Amino acid sequence: MRIALLTEGARPHSRRGAGGWCDRLAAGLPEHEFGLYLLTGQGGQAGQGAAERPSPAWRGARELALWGRRPGGRVPGALRRRQYARAYEDLVRALVLPGERAGFGAGLYRLAVLAREDGTLPAFLASAHARRTLERVWRLPGAETSAGQPLVRDVLVAADLLEQCLRPLSAPWYGTGPDGLGGADLCHVVGGGPAALPALVARYLHGVPFVVTEHGLHLREQYLGYREAPYRWPVRALLLAYFRALTEETYRQAAVLTPGSAHDQQWQRRCGADPARTRVVYEGTPAVVRPAAGPEPAAPTLVWAGALEPGRDTELMLHAFAQVHADLPRARLVIHGEEAAPGYRAHCAALAERLGLAAAVDFAGRPGSLAEVWEGGTLAVFSALSQRSPRLLADAMLSGRAVVSTDVGVAREVVGPTGLLVPARDPRALAGACLALLRDEERRARLGLAGRLRAQERFAVEPVIGAFREIYLELVSQYPAFPGGGAGGAAGEPPRPFARPAEYWLADGRRAPDGPDGPDGPGGQGAPDTADGPDGRHGAGPAGSERSEDEGGDAGAQERPGALAEAV
Repeated sequence: MRIALLTEGARPHSRRGAGGWCDRLAAGLPEHEFGLYLLTGQGGQAGQGAAERPSPAWRGARELALWGRRPGGRVPGALRRRQYARAYEDLVRALVLPGERAGFGAGLYRLAVLAREDGTLPAFLASAHARRTLERVWRLPGAETSAGQPLVRDVLVAADLLEQCLRPLSAPWYGTGPDGLGGADLCHVVGGGPAALPALVARYLHGVPFVVTEHGLHLREQYLGYREAPYRWPVRALLLAYFRALTEETYRQAAVLTPGSAHDQQWQRRCGADPARTRVVYEGTPAVVRPAAGPEPAAPTLVWAGALEPGRDTELMLHAFAQVHADLPRARLVIHGEEAAPGYRAHCAALAERLGLAAAVDFAGRPGSLAEVWEGGTLAVFSALSQRSPRLLADAMLSGRAVVSTDVGVAREVVGPTGLLVPARDPRALAGACLALLRDEERRARLGLAGRLRAQERFAVEPVIGAFREIYLELVSQYPAFPGGGAGGAAGEPPRPFARPAEYWLADGRRAPDGPDGPDGPGGQGAPDTADGPDGRHGAGPAGSERSEDEGGDAGAQERPGALAEAV
């Protein structure tokens, strides 16, 4: 089947990079035909790192610049401008008027239909007419203004940001041709947010179902990111309302949601996701085949890894280590990670000095690889106030080192009974757990081995590939092969899923004979068939796919400098 995979390749805020994961998925399912639809940052892929470039496993990659200067195009006429204004007004009213939130989807899809007809949506969104519409609705009686009344400059900034957020509606991807989303069997959205917009439009226009995979929730990251965004509060409130409405619409229309952890699943339910359409699929990592760390260092050593920021609570680690060092003077603490909050590293270094730990604490900075981090420690310790992603915990467990972590976020789900969990902000409990394992070599080794086996079972790549193979087949079997009609049935009969059996298609592209004499009379010389159905959508089966010669290749992610920043 043809699968359109939609994701962001570059973004102005935090990176939710899924390039390696997407490559592994496409390479692990060679029986399907994957197309990559990429929302890039300003300037497209040029200038991006090698990790962002598509692997040879893709049939093709289509890009749309999401941020920066708007694409060129003609200006809509007076009639079309009024139609755009009505749809845009419905969307904005849904964002600022609590009683009209149900109109978000209608306004969104109306804009998409108009944009497909004439391609003038970007010019309208950047026009003074759109800004006047936004300002008028934003200042209506009853509009949410708890963040403050919008000023003229707020209108200008918000209109520009909304234009960029809505830019995927005008992407040239919505036809039924070879490059169109209407010609796909299903869409797979990785990361949510703006990447879900093309899938929503394809579902509305062509009935194409879509799957959403989130490794870390896009909406949660937007709420965290906009706390420090360089905009006034009215603008932040409007944009967060947009992302909240987009997330709710995405969860409502998605056929299947596959969060990367049960912790994320709970957040999705709070945002309106249907539990019956939600399945947890852990993020597989090729690190499961990495050998376990070698012998422990001679001196008892605690290793801490993560971004140096208040949310990771390095201060708790230092206070706990002060108690460990008082009982075991030979103990050392190695802190790996880059500074994510200005001045935080200097603050932690000053705290270590005040606690008398300067000689025993090493701020090692950015590591060459995560394997080197765990190799140099006796225990892996995590002191975060919020553990949103399981990747770093799973990588530490795969090293075979015992893990001590605060009981927050995904920690209980990932570590389970194979490590020690302690309350957050409790240096005494953290120090006690570290001392208990440092003094018991046999227990330390037992927990390390159990943790490695648990991580290998949950985060191997093969179970992830198998889970999506089942999801794809189950999902497509529930939807018509030709949503536009004409699935091979009698006149007036509704389309049926998989109306033609697999035997209908032969490997050489010819139709199988329908009877002793074949479909074309005596001799059964069926004419070569194409991969396209009556309405331009392809048929199911091997002959319905034209794989490129350069498809395949090794998509396994290699460890590289900076892997810690991506895992965090």
